[in-house]
Amino acid sequence: MSLQWTVVAVVLYVELTLVTLLILPILSARRWQKIFKSRSLQFLYGWATYLFGFILCVLVIFLLDAIREMRKYSNLEHTEGAHVHMDAEMQFNMKLFRAQRNFYISGFSLFLSFVIRRLIILISQQAALQAETEAALAQAKSATSTANALMNKKDDPKESESKTAELEKKVQSLEKELEKTLKDKNAIKSQAESVSKEYDRLMEEHAKVLKKVGTAAGDKKSD
Repeated sequence: MSLQWTVVAVVLYVELTLVTLLILPILSARRWQKIFKSRSLQFLYGWATYLFGFILCVLVIFLLDAIREMRKYSNLEHTEGAHVHMDAEMQFNMKLFRAQRNFYISGFSLFLSFVIRRLIILISQQAALQAETEAALAQAKSATSTANALMNKKDDPKESESKTAELEKKVQSLEKELEKTLKDKNAIKSQAESVSKEYDRLMEEHAKVLKKVGTAAGDKKSD
């Protein structure tokens, strides 16, 4: 494997490790949010967009190059056929297998780049919603305790009733806000689960395709 494809393979392994860490319930969304906002990563946020765009451009170039190589050797296979010497045919099959391998490496690296970006966004949104939920619960508890304290006091009945009505409206408003926040949190959670399922399905397809490619290459070598 040449140096450039070795680098792409290393990127793929790093992406696989990162995706595994993000989808496993090792750390909560709040912990991940603290890691994302740590001082060591704050410096990279300013360059994150440029770095992500650069990586995408490089992976797209490698993917197009792998597609070109696959088409090149596929056309040679159809034109030359059985008229090629055994050694030349083995070299040809090896180059075709390498082109297919490079195609899958660059393709999955490109795909996982979008998966990681989406997972980070979902985790950040989930952490923000958890913080809003806790704040809304705290406000609701404070309003409820205040309302109970006012009801227990022997103040002016009219003033107590007005304050109680005002606090009840505030509690209802906070309950609605809390309900909306919980719905948003469940929606983000379902999106994260769907991304995780899609990732597992694509990894299974990737393993099947690599197995088929290896079997085809082995059959051609044995012939």
